[in-house]
Amino acid sequence: MTGAERLSTPARRFDSSHLERFAASYDFPLDPFQQQGCAAVQDGRGVLVAAPTGAGKTVVGEFAAYLALNSGRKCFYTTPIKALSNQKYADLVARHGADKVGLLTGDSSINGEAPVVVMTTEVLRNMLYAESPTLAGLGFVVMDEVHYLADRFRGAVWEEVIIQLPEAVQLIALSATVSNAEEFGDWLREVRGDTSVIVEEHRPVPLWQHMMVGQQLFDLFADRDGDDRLRINPVLRQRIQRLREDRRGQRLDEGAPRGRRGRERHGRGGPVRAGRPPRGPSRAEVIEALDRDGLLPAITFIFSRVGCEAAVSQLLAWGLRLVPPEEGERIRRLVEERVRDLPEEDLTILGYWDFVEGLSRGFAAHHAGMLPTFREIVEELFIAGRIRAVFATETLALGVNMPARTVVLEKLVKFNGETHAPVTPAEFTQLTGRAGRRGIDVEGHAVVLYGRDATPEEVGGLASTRTYPLRSSFVPTANMAVNLVDRLGRGTARSTLEASFAQFQADRSVVGVARTIAKNEEGLEGYAEAMRCHLGDFAEYAALRRELSDAEKAASRARSASRRAAAAVSLTELHPGDVIRVRDGRRAGLALVLSMDTPRRGDPQPFVLTTGGRTHRLTESDLDGPVAPIMQLPVPKRFNHRDRKARADLAATLRAKAPRDPGPTEQPPVDDGDEAAREQVARLREQVRAHPCHDCPYREQHARWAERWWQLHRETEGLRRKVDSRTHTVARTFDRVCDLLGELGYLTDDGQRVTEDGRMLQRIYAEKDLLVAECLRQDVWRGLDAPSLAAVVSALVHTSRGDGPDPDPRIPSKEVGQAIDTAHDVWAGLVERAARHRLTPMAEPDPSIVWPVHRWAAGGRLETVLRGSDLSAGDFVRRCKQIVDLLDQVADAAPDDALRRTAKTAVDAVMRGVVAADRLD
Repeated sequence: MTGAERLSTPARRFDSSHLERFAASYDFPLDPFQQQGCAAVQDGRGVLVAAPTGAGKTVVGEFAAYLALNSGRKCFYTTPIKALSNQKYADLVARHGADKVGLLTGDSSINGEAPVVVMTTEVLRNMLYAESPTLAGLGFVVMDEVHYLADRFRGAVWEEVIIQLPEAVQLIALSATVSNAEEFGDWLREVRGDTSVIVEEHRPVPLWQHMMVGQQLFDLFADRDGDDRLRINPVLRQRIQRLREDRRGQRLDEGAPRGRRGRERHGRGGPVRAGRPPRGPSRAEVIEALDRDGLLPAITFIFSRVGCEAAVSQLLAWGLRLVPPEEGERIRRLVEERVRDLPEEDLTILGYWDFVEGLSRGFAAHHAGMLPTFREIVEELFIAGRIRAVFATETLALGVNMPARTVVLEKLVKFNGETHAPVTPAEFTQLTGRAGRRGIDVEGHAVVLYGRDATPEEVGGLASTRTYPLRSSFVPTANMAVNLVDRLGRGTARSTLEASFAQFQADRSVVGVARTIAKNEEGLEGYAEAMRCHLGDFAEYAALRRELSDAEKAASRARSASRRAAAAVSLTELHPGDVIRVRDGRRAGLALVLSMDTPRRGDPQPFVLTTGGRTHRLTESDLDGPVAPIMQLPVPKRFNHRDRKARADLAATLRAKAPRDPGPTEQPPVDDGDEAAREQVARLREQVRAHPCHDCPYREQHARWAERWWQLHRETEGLRRKVDSRTHTVARTFDRVCDLLGELGYLTDDGQRVTEDGRMLQRIYAEKDLLVAECLRQDVWRGLDAPSLAAVVSALVHTSRGDGPDPDPRIPSKEVGQAIDTAHDVWAGLVERAARHRLTPMAEPDPSIVWPVHRWAAGGRLETVLRGSDLSAGDFVRRCKQIVDLLDQVADAAPDDALRRTAKTAVDAVMRGVVAADRLD
């Protein structure tokens, strides 16, 4: 029995009077699914509740808190984000009183020994590993937004907690609607025991789907067909057809009204000028249209932080006011009171003046780049109905309670961190689920603006799809491995991880794959019979043809590789001032070599300026062959490529002096490939022509069947490999992690026990846990002062948005530069070792914000710190909180007193001013 098991209290049944009294405390009757969920908890069972956003599933979690308070046990209420934890803490304090409710989020620690404690899921995971005495008497754990376990960055934490919670603790899992709730429930029964699965698909407030064309609102769907299928509204189709005709130059409408200040605008019938292509409505016009139709308050989802801020600026410029002036003044006074602790000199760079002006007019932005205090104010005012329009990124859709009458989606494409991708049905449902306030609205409204990427068919497909499977993202980490080995021993830890939802799903999927393999084998026999040839062995002939095709492709790849190699060599021979012409690809055009940069590993690469005034590093992947200078253009001695005007001036000189028609340029000769490869291709061609089946009159017909046989054979072999790879996948990954840790000395050579270095790793929960531990063990940060330590640690926390890390970050001192270079070398060594153990490597350290963090920790003003940086003030504050979190871990785990003292000093240096004044995140 583990320590955590000894600390728990056995589950027990409660009499029905608890539920009756709890239900009576609400001013609305509980829905059947809420009653079912609460009854399951009352009966001592675990429960999974999957219900639409806004349906009221948190009532079941609140009943667990009620039972804890009435039975002398504890309830932990966990959430995926600190903002939601703060909100839930406020809700429970309002219901039960501040003396009975606590909050633990890493940043905040309020009344942590209370009978009901709200916390982030990571805090509970860390408690379990540490066998914290706070776990004593724990009877209930509520996991709000449990579907977050699908998150590829943090989802594993949910499974760690579910697997390791003491058996007697009742788990109340609250999830958005997922199509495989029964599968998830089956897994919970395996690992947690008796668990009720309650799925509610009915929305308490009906949701109507619309599209806005111009400023005219149309129902997306017409009446259902006889077979109950949803049909696109034909009137909407007709309106769009007329719009398309107008874009071909036909006149659509005249005499629509003019907007305020003389702006041309769309009336409800369409655009105002004949012969001019109609534009979509501005954001101000959309809000005005919703206001006229009585559809405010509204949340407009814009998948861009810049877009959210721009929307507020556009409404301010339009002169829009959504609340009376006297209410606006009351809002202004509330905001002034809430920000009184913020340094006055920082208000301008925080965007305070537009922020408060927008709020006083009834609208605001909401996104992760804002100061968390600002986000909290927006949430408070919107929930209270005091502001009428919010422009938000999709992060708002996660848990934070901000329902609206209407939700607007500007586009159906968003950046997912790697590429621009279509919104998924699950995301669409999550976003539009905010529409319709229970107890206030009789119906909610989802509005999509018509556009190139948002047609009625696409919106209809998203709105009518009901398949949102929950997929595990569980992967063992270094910190997880040392903690589990220490608590359970390697063997038990290994079998514990095999109980993960990831392995459960993998094992279940194997059953279906095995059936597919058997079916494919029957198909292979049929294809083999169909390609039989009377002249010879057609399978042998088909194999020769495929071998020839593969050899030709390999020869082509070899030629391409030769050209890439020649291109790489030609780049190393360039010099500053050389002007080259890139022939093809996205980098095509003239480029002036500014400098020859040498990456940490590799040959020199030219850093170039284009005729458009942009700079970038040129690599062989940008070229289709070698390049040579076509002319020389001196680069000014003190040229600063970060100076936009300097770039523009030099680009203009490049355009003026470069030859307009350069004609053909001499290129160095390129080896066209391997002679042996050409000989192999020739030999195989001869064998194909000599084979008896080559002369068969039905050759190509047989060949088609052979190609089908080959494709099915390849698919079947892939399925066989999938079955092999899915068996014990999590345990095998855990073994590889343990082998790596044994090699590095964090576990003993046999991987069975944790070493002293491993105990240090146990206290590091950062995403780059192993890199932090190695930096501590190798004294990478010894001798740094507090600002320098904070700056260097930022490289292990920060992840650049957009195009990735700054290729030439500003470094504040030689010592910081050396520490970052050494940390990068340590990272490279870990990546190499991870590859040998077939583990996914951790992301590269990102030193892009080293300079501003150092200046901040050294006492600089926020405005000075962020000058010249692309980082928003809100992002900077959030990063500082994450840096403080990691510095706290460094102070706890550091092997020497000097570094511990420096880390604590760095915490104080970063946690000041606007960072310390902020209350969330």
